[in-house]
Amino acid sequence: MKILAVCGSGLGSSFMLEMNIKDILQEMGLMEIEVDHSDLSSASPDQADLFVVAKDIAEGAAHLRDIVVLESIIDMDELKTKLVKTLQEKGVL
Repeated sequence: MKILAVCGSGLGSSFMLEMNIKDILQEMGLMEIEVDHSDLSSASPDQADLFVVAKDIAEGAAHLRDIVVLESIIDMDELKTKLVKTLQEKGVL
């Protein structure tokens, strides 16, 4: 499985999301899941199984398949809750 953190420019915020996702996955013992980051204009549905985006670009990311939309990209509790729920729905957990 691959998760792609996506932001408007593909620099700071998506990289921070990538690192936070990796921390959560490591905590859960899910090191086999690949995580990367990208800008919205470069992201395509075939790049990952799951995309994590902030609510401000959610509409622009509608072309991507499975999307986790975050109200706040710095809220680790929200990220973990939504990530766990989505991974459970996908049968990963």
